Amino acid sequence: MRAAFLAVLRRDLLVALRRKGDALNVLIFFVIVASLFPLGTGAEPGQLRAMAPGVIWVGALLAALLSLPRLFAADLADGTLEQMLVSAQPLPAVVAAKVAAHWFTTGLPLALIAPLLGLQYGLPGDALLVLLWAVLLGTPVLSLIGAAGAALTLGVRGAGVLTGLLVLPLYVPALVFGAGAVTAILAGLAPGAHLSLLGALLAVSFSLGLWAACAALRVALD
Repeated sequence: MRAAFLAVLRRDLLVALRRKGDALNVLIFFVIVASLFPLGTGAEPGQLRAMAPGVIWVGALLAALLSLPRLFAADLADGTLEQMLVSAQPLPAVVAAKVAAHWFTTGLPLALIAPLLGLQYGLPGDALLVLLWAVLLGTPVLSLIGAAGAALTLGVRGAGVLTGLLVLPLYVPALVFGAGAVTAILAGLAPGAHLSLLGALLAVSFSLGLWAACAALRVALD
């Protein structure tokens, strides 16, 4: 299982390096979404700090959603996905590797750039650190849930829209806990409870998300 995981992870990361434009588009979209709100709402410092956690998290959520179609679609088109399913490689290891590659090329860059975007909202240093940790914990949840949604709509006409309709409601807990951690530190409270809930959500998403994605892939290619 470990060998299969590492092989698929290495392959997907190499493919992502050859298609740098896909990951760059996600980052540009995130920056644009997070930067439009200060332009539209004004530059009042208190208002910007209050809205920063929600705006940055919504931007990260939408950017992650934008990247979901490339999780399985390209492998389905060239037949690679079908070969993976009929091979001796454990399917959970294959899906876990693809989710990990998606996070490394999408979630991790979003997490690293989020504190920089927080600066334009006037967030203090401790809030920026909590924002970084929250996005680092939350973006794997987005990738895992998104993998299940992308697998369910694989090969369906208008899959991008359907995936969004499926996964957006499931993204709400990550949005609430992630933004809540930053809001708590801004209010002088401890963010630990929100971060712990994000960690628990990650654990649940890892088991249920992988199971749902594997089951959906088997149905799609049956």
